[in-house]
Amino acid sequence: MSFDPLRPRGRPAHTPGTTVLTYTPDGRRVITGGSNSAIRIYTVDQDGEPKTVDGSIDGHFAIGATNEILLLGAEDGTVWSYDAVSGKMGGLLVRCALPVRDIAVSRDGVWVAVASDELTVKVVKIEDMTQVKYLREQGKGTKHVTFDPNGRYVTVSGTDGILYVYSLTNEEPEVLRKLDGVIRKLEPDAEATAKAVWHPDGTAFAVAEATRDISIYSISEWKKEKSFAGGHSGDITSLSWAPNGTLLASAGADGRIVLWETKTQKIIQRYEFGNVLNLAWHPTKNSLSFTTSDGELFIYDNFVPKDYESQLQKPLQAAPIFPGPLTEISNNVPRTLAERSKEAFQRPARAGSPDSLDDILGDDEDMRDFVDDDDGAGYAEELNLYGKRPNDSLEDLDGPDTKRVYSGSLQPKAHLPLQPGSTPWAGNRRYLCLNLTGAVWTVDQETHHTVTVEFYDRELHRDFHFTDPYQYDKACLNENGTLFSNNPSDGSPATIFYRPHETWTARADWRTQLPEGEIVRALALSESYIVAVTTKDYVRVYTLFGTPFRVYRQKSQAVTCAAWRDYIMTIGNGPVGADGRHATLQYTVENVKRDEICQNEDVVALPTGAQLQSVFFSDSGDPCIYDSTGVLVVLQHWRTPGQARWVPLLDTKQLSRLAGGRKEETYWPVAVAQEKFHCIILKGGDKNPYFPRPLLSEFDFQVPVSSNPPKESESEDAGNDGSRFEESFVRGNILLSLFRDLISSTNATASQRAELARKELELDKTLLQMLAIECREGEERGMKALELVTMMNDRNGKMIEAAAKVAQRYGRGVLEDKIRDMAERRIMGMGDDDELA
Repeated sequence: MSFDPLRPRGRPAHTPGTTVLTYTPDGRRVITGGSNSAIRIYTVDQDGEPKTVDGSIDGHFAIGATNEILLLGAEDGTVWSYDAVSGKMGGLLVRCALPVRDIAVSRDGVWVAVASDELTVKVVKIEDMTQVKYLREQGKGTKHVTFDPNGRYVTVSGTDGILYVYSLTNEEPEVLRKLDGVIRKLEPDAEATAKAVWHPDGTAFAVAEATRDISIYSISEWKKEKSFAGGHSGDITSLSWAPNGTLLASAGADGRIVLWETKTQKIIQRYEFGNVLNLAWHPTKNSLSFTTSDGELFIYDNFVPKDYESQLQKPLQAAPIFPGPLTEISNNVPRTLAERSKEAFQRPARAGSPDSLDDILGDDEDMRDFVDDDDGAGYAEELNLYGKRPNDSLEDLDGPDTKRVYSGSLQPKAHLPLQPGSTPWAGNRRYLCLNLTGAVWTVDQETHHTVTVEFYDRELHRDFHFTDPYQYDKACLNENGTLFSNNPSDGSPATIFYRPHETWTARADWRTQLPEGEIVRALALSESYIVAVTTKDYVRVYTLFGTPFRVYRQKSQAVTCAAWRDYIMTIGNGPVGADGRHATLQYTVENVKRDEICQNEDVVALPTGAQLQSVFFSDSGDPCIYDSTGVLVVLQHWRTPGQARWVPLLDTKQLSRLAGGRKEETYWPVAVAQEKFHCIILKGGDKNPYFPRPLLSEFDFQVPVSSNPPKESESEDAGNDGSRFEESFVRGNILLSLFRDLISSTNATASQRAELARKELELDKTLLQMLAIECREGEERGMKALELVTMMNDRNGKMIEAAAKVAQRYGRGVLEDKIRDMAERRIMGMGDDDELA
């Protein structure tokens, strides 16, 4: 080989054998360990001799570092800490019974994960070695361990060829996936690598395959997305992403280091270096360091050729996990009725599965909120490093015109268009829809988007994704299909596209264009109709097969819409509110099929200055809204014109989990179903869900009755003042009222009538418990006790008889007589008006 003046010289560091290295996060030092006891600390940009530390232990197989501390794992099963500057030994951090094979330090420098020939991986807090978490699912010893950049996952590469993925979002780690066939089976001391190397954006990881190709797996679907092929003719020994994710370096037993371009998976350069075991990029410079089995360290400055050096100057780039051409994996082919029936009988119960949403809490990651200027109105002044605009610079879709509500000096603020279930851009991706059916999310690839549709119930539907040249910016998802719309910035007409999940004929996808200059503000999808509200304040209603069914103009400027069965709800900006600054919101609810208006241009009950965060129908068909103050309200008596009112079901700021300021969190609304509020918990200052798809949480309704609602664990025997039962009574009354309205407007089934009787009985039981508290307090509370009895729904007299027995139990003779007298009056058909006299 001819002499190359730019080629770095090897620096003898250790005796031949395994040699490991790492940079400190600030890039000031590169540290190596090897088969001897020495630890070398090299100062970057200095050619002098490194600081040598005698570790007193031979065989350092693993290494990690923070800016202050070095961690070395050894063949004797120990992990020792050292001062990163002086090299002074700090102390023993972890002890294993078998050799340590790998360690990984979390990005925040708080935790270190230790993989060894033992079956259990230990995750230890660096500042407090007594705090340990255990990863126990491995069937054999582990060869590698890595944290994802956001600290939510740990990947463990087992010598059995299985990649284990653990979630760290809860107090105790939970195994999320066991990925078989992703990595190779390797001996613990093999030079080939099976490590899952995380892309810096945390959405994907790279692994070396037995075919000597490099595969990229996304954590959104935990499946292979892309491959870097044809780079090596020998086993791959190390992988390393450039700090911003634009480039990938790989080393192989074929004596080559290959530099790849991430976006295209093309080879940029090949370098001839033999016996390379480990690679590490400098955190900020164009420099790559690597060690060899000869015990040498190479620091290769200007590693990336000049033609590609600009790649390293880019901000953090997205992982190359975007799908190519349309990929149909939905399995939604037509099936016969007999086949569907057979599947229904064979489908196992899913109790306790993730899609049941029971007792699951989501966690979060730091994420900025961004929105795109869909109409080019020029309302965003600043761009972040992804070319997106912060939320606080967002104005209405119509630009300045929408803000000029009137020509005076004071310009009231109109509510911006709202697509329920969607999020702003976070980098180059956003959710178009998140609900109890699943999620629709998109990725901006500059020239086009890629859309992924995921379902919670994969027994009914398979996930699918496709290349999106239309750049859809709104979506709806339910059990029947997926609805999209776009608002092109090049002057092309806005498009609405519907894709059913199943049909008994050929695929019935359809697409329609809106008139020129008309933009979709919000979409809604029900079991019967598709609704779009537009910038011309039109409400456009289509059937599920694309037939235009109704078009009319809203009386107020359109903001958003929702749909359930034959009902649609539209919301628009109304007159200026009491503060003179914010426009009120007005809503209309109508039955499209019967062409009947239930509520017409009534006011949405929002506190002054509050913003609408979501609007949706509950699973039983009641309109609900969630606002920026953290309150969930439902529309009561909405089927009767002029009788509707907004009733609070939950004030999230009064949840017991937030008492005393123990937690700083907010809640992103998803749905109301099964008499629970389903949401995503956002930690700290986050305002929108993160990627990958977060877990859902659920909370019982809790009507804000008192300033300090008691915990559910309190009981009347512990001196409870009854506030818990009072809240339960008010809540039960609301739910009973909603259910009565439902069955009175439909042909009630026998099960619905039985459910109504059950709800009335539960409400009477609550009153009975409140009565017991009043009786216990003394005779002077007798009038309130009698009042509680008059509120009972008692159909057959049994609950009133029980109330008399409660009064008898506490020795309230006068109250007992009045209760029995009231019972006789009811039997005789007399009213209760004079019962309290």
